[in-house]
This record gives sequence, structure tokens and C-alpha cells, in this order.
Amino acid sequence: MGMKILQQSKNQKQKAEAYILFAKATDLRNLKAMEKMADAFLFGNFGMQNITAAIQLYESLAKEGSYKAQNALGFLSSYGIGMEYDQAKALIYYTFGSAGGSMMAQMILGYRYLSGINVLQNCEVALNHYKKVADYIADKLEKSEAFPVEKVRLTERPENMNSNSEILDWDIYQYYKFLAEKGDVQIQVSLGQLHLTGRKGLDRDYYKALYYFLKAAKAGSANAMAFIGKMYLEGNAATPQNNATAFKYFSMATSKGNAIGLHGLGLLYFYGKGVPVNYAEALKYFQKAAQKGWPNAQFQLGFMYYYGSGVWKDYKLAFNYFYLASQSGQPLAIYYLAKMYATGTGVLRSCRTAVELYKGVCELGHWAEKFLTAYFAYKDGDIDSSLVQYALLAEMGYEVAQSNSAFILESKKSKILEKERMYPMALLLWNRAAIQGNAFARVKLGDYHYYGYGTRKDYQTAAAHYSIAASKYQSAQAMFNLAYMYEHGLGITKDIHLARRLYHMAAQTSPDAHVPVFFALMKLETVHLLQDILFFNFTMKWKWIKLDNSLGLHWDLFMIGLIVAVLTFLLRNRYG
Repeated sequence: MGMKILQQSKNQKQKAEAYILFAKATDLRNLKAMEKMADAFLFGNFGMQNITAAIQLYESLAKEGSYKAQNALGFLSSYGIGMEYDQAKALIYYTFGSAGGSMMAQMILGYRYLSGINVLQNCEVALNHYKKVADYIADKLEKSEAFPVEKVRLTERPENMNSNSEILDWDIYQYYKFLAEKGDVQIQVSLGQLHLTGRKGLDRDYYKALYYFLKAAKAGSANAMAFIGKMYLEGNAATPQNNATAFKYFSMATSKGNAIGLHGLGLLYFYGKGVPVNYAEALKYFQKAAQKGWPNAQFQLGFMYYYGSGVWKDYKLAFNYFYLASQSGQPLAIYYLAKMYATGTGVLRSCRTAVELYKGVCELGHWAEKFLTAYFAYKDGDIDSSLVQYALLAEMGYEVAQSNSAFILESKKSKILEKERMYPMALLLWNRAAIQGNAFARVKLGDYHYYGYGTRKDYQTAAAHYSIAASKYQSAQAMFNLAYMYEHGLGITKDIHLARRLYHMAAQTSPDAHVPVFFALMKLETVHLLQDILFFNFTMKWKWIKLDNSLGLHWDLFMIGLIVAVLTFLLRNRYG
């Protein structure tokens, strides 16, 4: 009953009712209910975070062989949340969890073997773990198209957080609704897409999606027609599966030259939905849609050449189409590229490339939904709930979650970790994010070593991190910091000219750096001038002492007389 209510719930009140039933079932030792309640206590669902209660339930479940509990205990051990910090024990829990079928544990182990975290780095073992998860995700994607969940970066400036492009603010949503009702076709299609897929923080609502698509289609939008066709092809609560209706709307969109409509007709002929299977027709429609740049059609062509469906098998051509589609982020195209690199099919085998591609597919899993719940918890001031969710995603190898977790730990607002553990844990997470290409995290590593946060002060290491961020990512902050270190000779040889050049580069790279660079250069030039004056005075004084010894005490009067004589001679010659 609890599961049924949870699946059909549309608001928090209904979800809370489901958890009341889970609590009753937990008292009766129902394992599924215990897992639900333990997760609620861990992640703080409905403000009921209780780490101690979560651990008690997980430990009971682990004894019963629950792989979800094994995975959760591994996660808690790896961070030292409510348990002793023990990476060896975490690894054992993860191993048991993955053996029991936990996809999240598989992903965590894949990331650990890829990065060499508390295990020997081993690409082949990482590949094995990631492939299992990617196969599971690809199977889900083939049944219904999924879109990646928005991943908001907490490291964005506070003024940008409220208008973050990843999440649609309620006020902006209301404004869009107003424009849609006024007849803005583009906004109607956009709102339809958002409700169809449940993006930008909006709930998936097929009825609202259909409502907006129908309005736009009536106004002549080919995209709207194609999306209605897609809804009828896949089938849902608002549009029961109907091949004939799908064909009708795809044909309407195709008559206007719409790529999505062309791809839709191609699918109907390829799978024989409402029409006889016709690979030649499917190929024709896919090619037309692919030429218009539609990534799903590009993928479908790759799929046909990969399996030889209605065409000769051609792995090289399949690879080219998969690669083309992957550039637009088509997830199944990325999956097949990974498959080809892993097996050396149509391309030179590369374990590292295959793992990186599989990792990207794995990160599309349903667990990525925690990015939204973590973000909303953070905005609502529930820092501990947000941290636990981000930390789990960080453990799974999500770079955005690693930097977000580090950002929260650095603020020292969390109460679930001891204060002295926060900076070292944040340093660890910044490091993992930096290795994955996060420029901000690389600068943070420099800061931590410069100031001695979570580690001992080490100017040389700080300068090395700033140097990487400046040269590889063109970070203005890193250039500024490196310039300061060159100016003062901190961890590197003092070089005023290089410091001056780096300050100028920082100003050229970012307009925000203009003011701090102006003041830094003012200070540098002033200090440099004062040093030159002091050096000049010292040098001249030393030279005067030498002249006193050789020419006598009144050599300066002699020099003045000599200069006057020379000037008199020159003036006479001029007027003469």
C-alpha cells in the first residue's frame, strides 16, 4: 500500500502518508519497508533525518543480506558519518553490495578502480564494473527516452543561485505560463517538453505536456506535432499507445520538414508499428532527419549499420554516426561508442576511453535525481540532508557532487561530521573534483595548501596547483594568486616581471579581475619604485665614500666647478 501511494503521489502530503505505512510495516520487520525507512532517516526525507536510527536499520538489514544496506554502510564508513571512518571496511561493504546486485555499489567500485582510491588503479576492473551498470541503464533508455537531471553547482555566486538556469524559478514558470496562454508558440512547446520529461525542477505531467503541445500544434508548430506523435508512440496516462495517431502526427510534422517527425516515421517503419517493417523507408527517413542534425536519427543510423539491419554491416560507418550523435549528448550513442572501444570493434581498443564513456552513461541513472532533492534541501536550509545526498553522489564519481559536498563541508554548517574532519574531507573532495577537470576545485587545492586548511602549509604545492589552473583552464583567480606568489617569492623564485605579466593576464581573462589587478599593480609598482630609490641612495652613498677617499673631502665642490666651466665654454662657443 505504501509503495502504491508513493508511486501515485503528486505532493509531499501523500508521500508522507506512504511513509507512515512504511513505519508500520517496519515494526512488523518487513525488509522492503525497513530499507525505505532507513533511507528516509539517512537522507532526511520529510525532515526526519536520524543517522543513528538509519544505521541501526541498515545493520539489521545487512545481516539479512540486503545489498542496499551493505552499500549504505559502506558509504557511511567511507565518510565517517555516524560510524568510524574506515576505508577498508567501506571497501568490504561495497564489494558485498555489488555482489548482491547494487548498481550504486558497482558504480562506486568502478570509480575507485578508475581513480585508484584505496585500491590499486585497474582500468580493466573499472571497465567491468561500469559496463554492468551501463548495460542496465541502456536497457532502460531503449524502453523509454530519459534526460539527464539538472546538476546545480553550489559554487556559483549567490546572486546567480536564485536565477540558476538549471532550475526554473516559480515566478519565471508563472510568467512562462502567462506567455503560453497569450499564444507564444515557442513557450508552449518549451513548457510541453519540460512537463513531458520533468526537467528544470518541474514534475513530469503528461496531461500538461499534451495541453501545451496541442495548443502549439493548433498554431502550426511542427515540433509540437512531432512531440504529440512521440507521446502516442510511447504511450502514457494522457496519451494511450496508439500507432495510427502517432503516424498521423509524425506525418503532419514531416510535411513541414520537421526532423523529429521524420525520425518518428523512421521508427514506425523500422519496428513495424502500425505499418509493415520496411528498412528502406526507415533508412530514408533517418537519413533525412540526420541531415537536419537530429541526434536520435544519427544514432538510429549507427544502430542499423552496427547490427546490419536492412543495410550491410559497417562498423566504421556505425562508429561515425554514433560519434556524431554523441556530440549532442545522445546517451545510447555514447553507450555504443563505449561498447566499441571496450571490444575494439571498428576502432582501436581503448580501456580508458571505454570507461570514461561508460561512466557518462552510468551517471544518467535514476539515482541522479538526488541532485534535485539535495539542491532543494540546501535552498531550504536543510544542510545535513543536502550534504548526505551530495556526498553519496560524490562517492559514485559525480564531479559536480564532489565540489558541492566540499563546498558545504568548507562552510562548516553541517552537524553530522566532527569539525576537525571537515577541512581534510573537503580537501579530499576538492582533489577528486580537480582530477576530473574542475578548474574551481583546482584553485581551491591551491588555497588549501597555501593557507594550511586540512593539511600543512605548502607554498610549492599551492603554486603548482595555481599554475595548472592558470595554464590549463585559463583561471583568472589562479593567475592572480600565482602573480602574488611570484611577487613575494613564496614557494617559487621571486620574479617581478613574471608577476607583472600574470597580473595583466588575469585582467585580460576576466573583467572581474580589473579592480583587484589595478590595486595589486599599484602596490607592486610603488614598492618596486621605493626599493629602487633606496637601492639608488645606498649605491650612491657607497660611491661617495670611495670618492672621498681618492679625491678628498671636497671632491663635490671640484665637480660643481668643473661643470660650471664646461657650461660657460659651451655657451661662449654658441653665441660666438
